[in-house]
Amino acid sequence: MNRGADAGRGRASLSPRQLASVGIALFSMFFGAGNLILPPLLGVQAAADTPAAIVGFFVTGVGLPVLGIVAVALAGTVRELAARVHPLFSRIFVAAVYLSIGPCLAIPRTSSTAFEMLAPLLPEGVSADVARLVFSVCFFVAAYVLAMHPGRITRLLGRITGPALIVLIAAVVGSALFAAGEPLVPAQAPYDANAAVQGFLTGYQTMDLLASLTFGLVIATNIRGMGVTEPGGVMREVCRAGVIAGALMMLLYGGLAVVGVRLCSSLAGATNGATVLTASATLHFGVAGTVVVAAIFLLACLNVCIGLISCCGTYFAQEIPRASYRVWAAGFAAFSCAISNFGLDAILAFSVPLLGALYPMAIVMVVMGMLHRACDAVPHVWPWVVGVTGVVSVVTSLRDALAPGAWMPLDALPFASMGLGWVIPAIVAAVIGVAHAYAERDPGNA
Repeated sequence: MNRGADAGRGRASLSPRQLASVGIALFSMFFGAGNLILPPLLGVQAAADTPAAIVGFFVTGVGLPVLGIVAVALAGTVRELAARVHPLFSRIFVAAVYLSIGPCLAIPRTSSTAFEMLAPLLPEGVSADVARLVFSVCFFVAAYVLAMHPGRITRLLGRITGPALIVLIAAVVGSALFAAGEPLVPAQAPYDANAAVQGFLTGYQTMDLLASLTFGLVIATNIRGMGVTEPGGVMREVCRAGVIAGALMMLLYGGLAVVGVRLCSSLAGATNGATVLTASATLHFGVAGTVVVAAIFLLACLNVCIGLISCCGTYFAQEIPRASYRVWAAGFAAFSCAISNFGLDAILAFSVPLLGALYPMAIVMVVMGMLHRACDAVPHVWPWVVGVTGVVSVVTSLRDALAPGAWMPLDALPFASMGLGWVIPAIVAAVIGVAHAYAERDPGNA
């Protein structure tokens, strides 16, 4: 066999071991602090109705992100997907996505959340502010150094930190599964009315759909580095990696929800999933359990931070090549380090309205991307649907940021009380887009 010739031509697919490594790496890039916190709290609050709630959570916390990976793979890049709406919209939207899940929210949040879990282990008398500053500097220096080799991220996350994270979570989940649980209690708010719908809405808080639009770039780069260079092959392997990552997320989400269910009686008033995880680990492992949970959060946050710095640095280095990847990555790390020291509440207050504006547009683009052949046949559907959805979501987000609680006509839309007021306008816009496309066709020139 002429291996040199084979290497020159590239391979059609990854080996099973390589595919598993890429899938675990993608899982590690998704699975951050929010992913750890939400399912245990869901289990505590949904209690007896947890099965219905976790199914709803799977749809938005797993299904949409995996579809996002596939939709971007089908389009080529997120820029090409968004360009179906308009080239200028593509540049603005994609930059906003990278900034919102990067230095404006997700990257600083990784450090601040990891520190909050380590804080109980600090010696008495140590200033929390000083410790936070020292921790954040060390955290981002480590993340920056590891992100300097984006082509090696799959090896790092897929073979080392990702498996370590899975093992630690499995230890906490396994201890809860094989221990005697508390009696089930009725679901409490907000899961007492419609657990499946609330689980669906809770899945939004993972923000993984927006992340999925950006992670494909780094994953595709790694797959090409492994020898799969043909575009169709790269797309296929990205999709297969997305399925592996989705399966792992569902498995761990379900296990973490069980951890909450096991403590649904004694922790009925819990408002934070981190408290639930810590209580479970401490119950079964003592002080060592607190250390294990802190290690889980540190690994999860570091994994996501490395992935996001790499994704954001790669994208902006391609868009604005006057600054190299190293410069962009260093800038994002330094900016995020500074922001993380303002605290999680300040970060959320700044970023949540931006995410509320972007998420509905991302959802409709992913759905249309999966149906791209039908939508591309009537191209006016793209600007109509995304444009109308964007207007509704942006106006609603501005109201929520500047005048929360104030009534406006959009509140009369169906599903508006559930945060889904954009759904019916999007459907109406799709009908208008189809009509617009057919109206422009001149039968005389057919």
